[in-house]
Amino acid sequence: MALHPTVAKVTDRIVERSRQSRAAYLDLIDRAREAGVNRTALSCGNLAHGFAAAGEDKITLRGGKALNIGIITAYNDMLSAHQPYGRYPEQIKLFAREVGATAQVAGGVPAMCDGVTQGQDSMELSLFSRDTIAMGTAVGLSHGMFEAALLLGICDKIVPGLLIGSLRFGHLPTILVPAGPMATGLANKEKVRVRQLYAEGKVGREELLESESASYHSAGTCTFYGTANSNQMMMEMMGLHMPGSSFVTPGTKLRQELTRAAVHQVAKIGWDGDDYRPLGHCVDEKAIINAIVGLLATGGSTNHVIHLPAIARAAGVLIDWNDMDDLSRAVPLIASVYPNGAGDVNAFAAAGGMPYVIRELIGSGLAHADITTDYGASVAEGAQEPLMEGEGLVWHPVPAASGDEKMLRPVAAPFQPEGGFRLLQGNLGRGTIKLSAVDRSRWTIEAPCRVFADQNDVLKAFKAGELERDVVVVVRFQGPAANGMPELHKLTPPLGVLQDRGFKVALVTDGRMSGASGKVPAAIHVSPEAKLGGALAKLRDGDVVRVCGDTGALQALVDAAEWDARSDEQAPAEAMGVGRELFALMRHHSDPAEKGGSAMLAAAGL
Repeated sequence: MALHPTVAKVTDRIVERSRQSRAAYLDLIDRAREAGVNRTALSCGNLAHGFAAAGEDKITLRGGKALNIGIITAYNDMLSAHQPYGRYPEQIKLFAREVGATAQVAGGVPAMCDGVTQGQDSMELSLFSRDTIAMGTAVGLSHGMFEAALLLGICDKIVPGLLIGSLRFGHLPTILVPAGPMATGLANKEKVRVRQLYAEGKVGREELLESESASYHSAGTCTFYGTANSNQMMMEMMGLHMPGSSFVTPGTKLRQELTRAAVHQVAKIGWDGDDYRPLGHCVDEKAIINAIVGLLATGGSTNHVIHLPAIARAAGVLIDWNDMDDLSRAVPLIASVYPNGAGDVNAFAAAGGMPYVIRELIGSGLAHADITTDYGASVAEGAQEPLMEGEGLVWHPVPAASGDEKMLRPVAAPFQPEGGFRLLQGNLGRGTIKLSAVDRSRWTIEAPCRVFADQNDVLKAFKAGELERDVVVVVRFQGPAANGMPELHKLTPPLGVLQDRGFKVALVTDGRMSGASGKVPAAIHVSPEAKLGGALAKLRDGDVVRVCGDTGALQALVDAAEWDARSDEQAPAEAMGVGRELFALMRHHSDPAEKGGSAMLAAAGL
């Protein structure tokens, strides 16, 4: 199938834009492979330190002949998604010995859960935890003891951080190893109903906690299609997982065998073999395009319009929101997973999941088949589902038809003809909006605004009945430089209540809103942010604001002369506590959201 002309055009544009930075990156990793810090360059004292505690692998490591796999783990047992990783290093070492290799835990990185910190002061550490994870990954791999790597991580900032850090060691063949989603719990529609009742004061905390506990109930990733599960989708679209491994539940024989397969495969593609596949060559312009296309086709998380530019920059690839907007006009929405639909990721996987999505997108010329994957000659080989036959793992081609057309449809008969992402522009700046879960009648909202600088003040105004009207809620001073760009998902229930009461409602912010934001139109990531002189700082209560997903308008309908004459409101003082003061350096030097909101990448000149 010939490549879709829009996909080809955007790819060519990115390749040309990235020509110098990509060449510099490839030169960096080539030099690291040939003359960087690695086991052959270590002194006897260095090497002895590196295998002193290796137990039964000590003799093999001392011999220097076998491939050694570095494990970077995001394990902790407080977070459901990462709790299964506790036993993985032990298993990986056993699986490595089966193919004559060894493995060591190179380092651990933090795994922060937005589900736990949502709406709390500690959420202001969330975005910058990605840079912390990237730096932690680099520290672990910097010892030069490894010829390949396995990355153990699932959620929001963890996978982007692991990738950014490991791409600076892009000469190492690398596979990401998922742990899978928890079993399906309380239906998402019921969970949302209880949340909105709580927001209205019609049920109490005990009823809310019972509902949430029935939804988030066991080990594994949350089952809604937010940032964590969008991460898994992107890794499959980029060929960095074993095929079909994203949405297999923890604690099963199939899950264990997929981990074994990843260990055996990374040993096969290690740098001393005849099938060397370094991560930096896998993550190229075409692979990044595939990740964007997958995000659009499945209605994935809005957070990735920040994470993908940062991941791409780490590999010398330069993308922007115009690229995503152009692709969204060409890529149809073929998945309907909550919050874009009723079913969760387990139902999505049962209907065909990622193997079906990959086959449809490759078969329609909407994604690049010819990328270097971790497992085969083409990412088209990712259109296979893993199964257990007896005690063995096998892959079979995904069935031709969707198992449930309420969840998955072919490109020829999509849920929507376009991907649902839009770039918004106007006198308020540049922002993004996700429309795949928003009713078409609400794609355009024009109403007087109410301006806030704190999400908690929005909740107070809602409870006081001050928002009972058509309203554009503006929450400013929420960008990376102001307070670390926390998510504002806490606002979804009250805004949803107002919308259900028949009011025209939208959110405009220089902050973030997660992939679970759902049905309320939200213009997010507005840049420049208010703290850095962005136009949101000029808004006043009562100004009429237009948010239009059809035309891409983000406009304050204020007389131009009056607008130009206005002074900016001052940002609130930087807050202290829960470690926020330790991240001041990142706030003061961060990039705009469109470049990834990273101080680390900006300081590195990437």
